[in-house]
Amino acid sequence: MYEVSVKTHFSAAHHLRGYRGSCEEHHGHNWEVEVFVSGETLDKTGILVDFRDLKKILGRLLDELDHKDLNKVKVFRKHNPTSENIARHLYQRLSRKLTGMGRRVSRVRVCE
Repeated sequence: MYEVSVKTHFSAAHHLRGYRGSCEEHHGHNWEVEVFVSGETLDKTGILVDFRDLKKILGRLLDELDHKDLNKVKVFRKHNPTSENIARHLYQRLSRKLTGMGRRVSRVRVCE
């Protein structure tokens, strides 16, 4: 099994509905995102996934979140924009684009 990752970040504001504490107020974070892709086979050049392609796909997804009020982003209108829900959103979107050819998104890590 092979696993590679890319790490990047984005900045955005949010608040948590139904949460008692300081996070119920509108505030911002610099989130760190790390995406892991794993697989059993490499291509003829020894690559599981081209980092350039992975970074481009992740960059497009993060452009939809960067410097936004996450509560106003469609996917988070019904679900709180927690780190966990951001990770789930990115995992689902990335999986649709990257799964196949002997590889899959194995995990997405989001930290504030």
